[in-house]
Amino acid sequence: MDPVVCIYGGSTTERNEADYETAVQLGRLLAENGYSVMTGGYAGIMEAASRGAKEAGGHVIGVTTSLFDAEGRRPNLFLDDVIQMETLTNRLIYLVTKSDAAIAMPGGIGTLSEIALTWSLMQVGQIPLKPFLLMGEHWADLMQTFYGDGRHINQRDMHLFQVIRTPEQAISLLQDWE
Repeated sequence: MDPVVCIYGGSTTERNEADYETAVQLGRLLAENGYSVMTGGYAGIMEAASRGAKEAGGHVIGVTTSLFDAEGRRPNLFLDDVIQMETLTNRLIYLVTKSDAAIAMPGGIGTLSEIALTWSLMQVGQIPLKPFLLMGEHWADLMQTFYGDGRHINQRDMHLFQVIRTPEQAISLLQDWE
């Protein structure tokens, strides 16, 4: 099976937004370079990355939850496999632990939860170190603000993630990791 790259990102990004197009491009490049794409399976960034990968002939996995389905949300149309979790917590843990790499794009509280859990589990050694990429300067600003004066976070833990700017940079870093 191809290495699985999980893409974190918000569900509210619209098709006419630049972040949507960037996610399509990221999904496409991942598929073209032999990676399977895993997302939370719904709209926005998740749909865009799934679409890009699917259109490039890649394998796309969506991890959904019955909680969202009960609210009327439906998985996007670009998924090859849908893995449905009973709870949002189980979905979060699956997304973080069952991937070979993770890339965070713009998103909300759910995306922030995915970033925090990935970072924390790598920091304590509960999951293996893996490429953990945060796309966009807004993540650099947030992480630096969170780091603050360094009293609560060890400087070495700030190296568990990398801030990137483009899908091409993501591919390059993933290939260097291998």
